[in-house]
Amino acid sequence: MARYIFVTGGVVSSLGKGLSSASLAYLLQSRGFKVRIRKLDPYLNVDPGTMSPFQHGEVFVTDDGAETDLDLGHYERFSGISAKKSDNITTGRIYNDVLKKERKGKYLGKTVQVIPHITDRIKEFIKDDVAKEDFVICEIGGTIGDIESLPFAEAIRQFSNDVGKKNTMFIHLTLVPYMKASDEIKTKPTQHSVKELRSIGIQPDIIICRSERPIPYEQRKKISLFCNVDIKNVIETVDVKTIYEAPISFYNEKLDKQVLDYFKIKSKKNVNLNPWKKITKNVLNTKRSVNIAIIGKYVNLKDAYKSLDEALTHGGIANNIKVKLIRIESDKLKVSEIKKKLKDISGVLIPGGFGKRGTEGKIAAISYARKNKIPFLGICFGMQMAIIEFARNQLNIKNATSSEFGSRGTPIVGLITEWNKDGVIIKGTNKELGGTMRLGLYEARLKENSLIKKIYSSKFIKERHRHRYEVNINYKDKFEKKGMIFSALSPDKKLPEIIELKNHPWFVGVQFHPEFKSRPLAPHPLFSSFIKAAKNHR
Repeated sequence: MARYIFVTGGVVSSLGKGLSSASLAYLLQSRGFKVRIRKLDPYLNVDPGTMSPFQHGEVFVTDDGAETDLDLGHYERFSGISAKKSDNITTGRIYNDVLKKERKGKYLGKTVQVIPHITDRIKEFIKDDVAKEDFVICEIGGTIGDIESLPFAEAIRQFSNDVGKKNTMFIHLTLVPYMKASDEIKTKPTQHSVKELRSIGIQPDIIICRSERPIPYEQRKKISLFCNVDIKNVIETVDVKTIYEAPISFYNEKLDKQVLDYFKIKSKKNVNLNPWKKITKNVLNTKRSVNIAIIGKYVNLKDAYKSLDEALTHGGIANNIKVKLIRIESDKLKVSEIKKKLKDISGVLIPGGFGKRGTEGKIAAISYARKNKIPFLGICFGMQMAIIEFARNQLNIKNATSSEFGSRGTPIVGLITEWNKDGVIIKGTNKELGGTMRLGLYEARLKENSLIKKIYSSKFIKERHRHRYEVNINYKDKFEKKGMIFSALSPDKKLPEIIELKNHPWFVGVQFHPEFKSRPLAPHPLFSSFIKAAKNHR
């Protein structure tokens, strides 16, 4: 039977529950166990797909097409386990499922209530699609004490009783702040957070204390005393210089050992931290750097391009070079400023996005990168902007545009209404926004003697998509006569997947999101190649 580990957070949000869960997953995996990680989000959206990046940060996409919380990206990057639709659920999805059952009369006329109907559905999710896993780590989003999280807290309390305390563990992550004025580490917020957790019937078995500096023994002893937790289970996590130190830090604090001791399980093999030590050394000690410009609408929001930032770092690791990200807001980018803004840039990246705002700045930057032979990578929307730029300036279609921006102009990019998925025709819609895109893993066939074929060293690839607009294949011949090659197509040859320029050192646009599949221990070939080209640019 699987053991279930529930990770909750207190005091404030964004303490690092996702990173802690991912690090623990790696350590348990390294000890020879099969692990699954899940995220339960307390917001009422069915999924984060329609939420603005300003609200929620990046939307992470799984192989099977789920739009999920960005923490699943952490899980995948650290554990190497590909997440599924069954690994993320929200309050909105829970209520949606319950209300659909109610409408069909599945509850036989009973009054539908939070307890037991909502909590039962949450418990079903926790156990769903679990096969041979030794451990299932469930991160509970939000902060204990918030009204939104109460049904989840109640559900995991009940779940522990249902499957037995010996098969469940509660880990609570809290903030232990340092007060500069008094030069003290304060434990009171942790005490109050644990008190809140205990008031709803949950006693934490391990407390992870997030702090900007080491926590003295006396303060740890105080937390142990007031929170009714053995002092060896009061784990500190001090702010690290790079997130890749996290598994090393938790191993040094014996988090994985305490988990195995709690469940009375012996390790199957020794933990291998050498890959993380190597990466950490590379990231912290590499002297040479390369400047990469990310030109987008959400560049000032750290979490908006989380997977992208990580993938670029992975590309740097593969090339033994530090990647410095220069963030440029596309909607404030003026054509007259581009030369100055890109003066010391060795690579330009246009990320995914939606909507017309900021597009002219992106198109002008792409034009500059194309003409000045600066390595360029366009992802999803970025590829579409590269297509429009080339159509306007090389094919002389001056009003080239996307139908996403309105009915005026010549739509080189348009809304897709149906597409082929493994031989099955899927129909899109413009009536609803949520979950109506081409989502998840799709195959692409690579063109012989192309740059992209050389990068991937394969005849075909499978990458994750998240978009509802496509480049019009009918313009393919016109583009290729002018030197823009459609170097990868969908298996039915109807959808352009990758474009590249003939007479350019490195100019690639991809319709998919390669950043979702990049790992620190296995950098994605596209990012490795892009950073290599940028490294050789100057």
